[in-house]
Amino acid sequence: MSSRPVPLIPPRLRAVLVRVPLLVRIVRFVRRGPLARDRNLLLTLVALTLVTGVLAARVSTEWFSPSLLILITLVGGLQLRLRSLFGLVCAVVVVLGYVGVMRGLPHVGPGLLVTLGFTIVLSALMARTRGKLGVQGLRGDAMLLELRDRLKSQSEMPSLPKDWGTKVVLKQAGGSSFGGDFLVSMREGNRLELALVDVSGKGVDAGTRALMLSGTFGGLLGSVTEFLPACNTYLHRQREGEGFVTAVHLSLDLSTGDYVITSAGHPPVVKFEAGTGTWRVATAKGVVLGVVPDLHCEPDSGVLRKGDALMLYTDGLIEQPGRDIDAGLDRLLGEAERLLPSGFRDGARTLVNSMSAGHNDDCALILIWRP
Repeated sequence: MSSRPVPLIPPRLRAVLVRVPLLVRIVRFVRRGPLARDRNLLLTLVALTLVTGVLAARVSTEWFSPSLLILITLVGGLQLRLRSLFGLVCAVVVVLGYVGVMRGLPHVGPGLLVTLGFTIVLSALMARTRGKLGVQGLRGDAMLLELRDRLKSQSEMPSLPKDWGTKVVLKQAGGSSFGGDFLVSMREGNRLELALVDVSGKGVDAGTRALMLSGTFGGLLGSVTEFLPACNTYLHRQREGEGFVTAVHLSLDLSTGDYVITSAGHPPVVKFEAGTGTWRVATAKGVVLGVVPDLHCEPDSGVLRKGDALMLYTDGLIEQPGRDIDAGLDRLLGEAERLLPSGFRDGARTLVNSMSAGHNDDCALILIWRP
């Protein structure tokens, strides 16, 4: 037999409180509207501000230091709207003045005022940014993390048969968790399709466009017969320019090893031929995406046999200020020879770190081979 929950307020006392008009108005004010959470937090922080000020002025500034107002202001900047933050700042300034009058200026020195002023400006900037996004609290950062995780999940290669190997290395500029280089891939039966895309810019600046384009390109991959022309049509229809976007598309038959490479302004794919032990540059060519209304690509095809490998990469590996791109490609092929002793899987990360040393740019490398 279940027992009924005991109410926090006895029914008789509740009936009496309901008859008090002031209490009814306060309760309705606190619970009214979609911004009740912001309002309640503002009331809580203002109450903490007042309590801190009274205790600092009347009891002790050692136990209840006025510097606690900095933490209260920072919490308001992280959680409150800009308008509510302004009300909290007014309360903090009034309380700080009250403490200064009651305790004297030594307890409210220039260092505290400068630190509090800097915190107020920083809090206002954070609240203003969240106001533009239309989110409350730290939800904006959570949304960015969700988008980053989605981009990472799309960059994972699908599982391949045991007689195939693959390695993906993405290194973003400035140590960012996402940037302008991304990969979209899908497998349907024995057909593997993937596209390596490079958005102009680097780091977080290019990451926002990469997040948007990754969803679009991922939807087009496998849904259209000509992938890069479809991507070009989409970019060309955009009213606002998306900057330069290069891409390379690989369609691979996992049963026979037959492949077709198409490129749109992207650095050339290179193939390792086990029979000769050399790297060969693919001849696929095409214009950068979004520049012309109709994209015409010159594909390159071939067969991956036992021991062969394909290497797809972005220009961050071969472009360096003041150096010709052909020299960068020659250096890449020379460094690629180091993959052979340790194997493709273990040498991919070493190759990226070696080629990207000394400059700050987004880098991506994809290796597919037949052991």
